[in-house]
Amino acid sequence: MSDRLISAVADLDEPGALGTAREQLAAGTDALAVIEACRAGMALVGERFGRGEYFVSDLIMAAAIFARVTRLAEPLLSAGPRPTRGTVIMGTVKGDLHDIGKNLVVLLLRAAGYEVRDLGVNVTPQRFVDALAETGAPVLGLSALLTTSFGAMKATVDAVEAAGLRPRVRIMLGGGPVDARVRALAGADAWGTTAQEAVNLCHGWVAHAGAS
Repeated sequence: MSDRLISAVADLDEPGALGTAREQLAAGTDALAVIEACRAGMALVGERFGRGEYFVSDLIMAAAIFARVTRLAEPLLSAGPRPTRGTVIMGTVKGDLHDIGKNLVVLLLRAAGYEVRDLGVNVTPQRFVDALAETGAPVLGLSALLTTSFGAMKATVDAVEAAGLRPRVRIMLGGGPVDARVRALAGADAWGTTAQEAVNLCHGWVAHAGAS
């Protein structure tokens, strides 16, 4: 994996990242390795965001760099589906239309190699259940910014339980007012305060599932 490409992405150096990617692809570097280096750089961006060193605008810029490098590399990928870490279902629960935090989580999860089904905002419990059943996703992420939406989080977890999917699905919560008390109320597995925490939770859950 190219340390130079990782650093360029992490440092938000778009000319450096694109130039390095073009140089490596022209030299015969595997296209998937180039994409993985970009993902590693994005992970560093997420960590810096979590520490307060980067801001939302920096995440957006990093996402643009990642997308441009990926467009360079994808035509050179071998035929067949690109391997992913797993599938995650994401959405803002019913009664809540806020999506900035959710969108950041989706961005970092995709950059980290997950296939994300983003259901959007104001999502009913049944839509979450249907998406889990259709995809077989092992992780569900619920977002809310309004305290009045905590009941919808619990209703969604209850719906997953009623559908018989809860034993195989790990559920994480996120949003400004979400805390350990809300997690306990909803019956979820975990909660996070940053987008990178959501990625770290998925890493741990997917790795544990693969080892079991």
